[in-house]
Amino acid sequence: MKSMRWMAALWCVAAVATMAGCSEPAPPPEAAVPVLVVQPGQIAEQAPAVFAGEVRARQESPLSFRVGGNLVRRHVDAGERVTQGQVLAELDAGDFALQAGAGQAQLAAAEAELVRARDDLARYQTLAAQQLVSRSTLDQQKAAFKAAQGQRDAARANLEVLRNQSGYAQLRAPADGVIASREAEAGQVVAAGQTVFTLATDGGRDVLIALPEATIADYALGQAVQVELWNRAGERLPGSLREIAAAADPQTRTYAARVGLEPGALDQVALGQSARVYSRAGRAGTLRLPLAALQRGSNGSASVWVVDPRTSTVKETPVTTAGYGSDSVAVLSGVGAADHVVAAGGHLLRAGQKVTAVDRHNRPVLPPAPATRAPSAQGGE
Repeated sequence: MKSMRWMAALWCVAAVATMAGCSEPAPPPEAAVPVLVVQPGQIAEQAPAVFAGEVRARQESPLSFRVGGNLVRRHVDAGERVTQGQVLAELDAGDFALQAGAGQAQLAAAEAELVRARDDLARYQTLAAQQLVSRSTLDQQKAAFKAAQGQRDAARANLEVLRNQSGYAQLRAPADGVIASREAEAGQVVAAGQTVFTLATDGGRDVLIALPEATIADYALGQAVQVELWNRAGERLPGSLREIAAAADPQTRTYAARVGLEPGALDQVALGQSARVYSRAGRAGTLRLPLAALQRGSNGSASVWVVDPRTSTVKETPVTTAGYGSDSVAVLSGVGAADHVVAAGGHLLRAGQKVTAVDRHNRPVLPPAPATRAPSAQGGE
C-alpha cells in the first residue's frame, strides 16, 4: 500500500514536470521606440523670409525727343517735381523753322501747278466737246490734273510734319511726377529716341526685390507681404506681390519682383528709400515638412511615417511634394496640418511598430501606447 502511494506521488511530480516543460516563459512586452515628430505647419506659421528692396515708382517713363538735334536748354534737374505739359528741355529749332519754310514753298508750288492743270483740263474739255482734240488727249489732261492734286496733298502733309517737328523741339512732361534721373546736358547733340530724363509719375509706389531661384515656387502674384522702411524700424506697411519676372537673371539667378504698396501707405514712402520686405514663404494653405522626414516608399515615390494617435503605431503615408527648400519641403497632399509626422530616423521603422512620439525637447506629445506582448516563436498549450 505504501509503495503504491509513493508511485502515485512520483507520477504526479513527473506529470507536473512534463507540463512545465511543454510551455516557455512569456516574452517581455515590446518596448515603444521614441521618435521625434512634427506637425506640418501652415506656411503662415513659418518664419518669414526677409528681402532687401528699394522704393520705386510704379510707372517710370524714359523721356526723349521725337527728333534729333542740339540740346540748347535744360529747364529741370533730377529730383525736381514737374507738372503735365511743363517744358523740360529744348532743342535748337532754327533748322526746323527753315525746313518748315521750305515745306511752305513746296506747298505753294504744288497749289500753283494744280491751278494750271485745272485750267488746262477745262480748255481741253471744251475742245473735246467741239471734237477738236482726241479723246486720248483729254484723258491725258485728266490724269495730269489728278497728279497735280496728289502733289498738292503730299506737299500739304509734308508741311504739317515739318511744323510738328518744330513743336517736337520742346520736350514736355506727359504727366505729373518727379524727375528720377537726367541723361543729357545742354550743348549735347541727341538723337531721336535717346533718353534725356526718366520721369517717375505720381500714383502707385513699388518696392523692387529679388526672389531666390530655390524658393520661387513658393511665391505667387497677389500674395500678401509686409514692408518695413529702414528709417522707420518696427513699422510695417501692407503690400502684395504685384509682378514676378518670367525668367531668372542669368548672373544672380534671382527673379526680379515688385511689391505694390497699399494706397494708404503712399504718403509714408519716398522714391529711392531702402526697405525690407517680409514674406511668409509659400502659398496660402501649403504645408511644410523637414527634408529628413521624407522616405522612399515601397513604390518608389515619396512617403512619410505618420503616428496613429489611438494606437501609437506608425504607418507609411505617400505624399506629394513641391518647392524644395534648403531644409524643408512643401507638401501638397497626403498629410494634414494636425498629423504627427516622424521627422527623422524613418529608415529604422517598420509598419505597425509601437512608438512614443516626442517633441524636440524630448517631451511626449501623445498619450503613452498600451504595452503589448511580442508574438512568441512557439505557441504554448
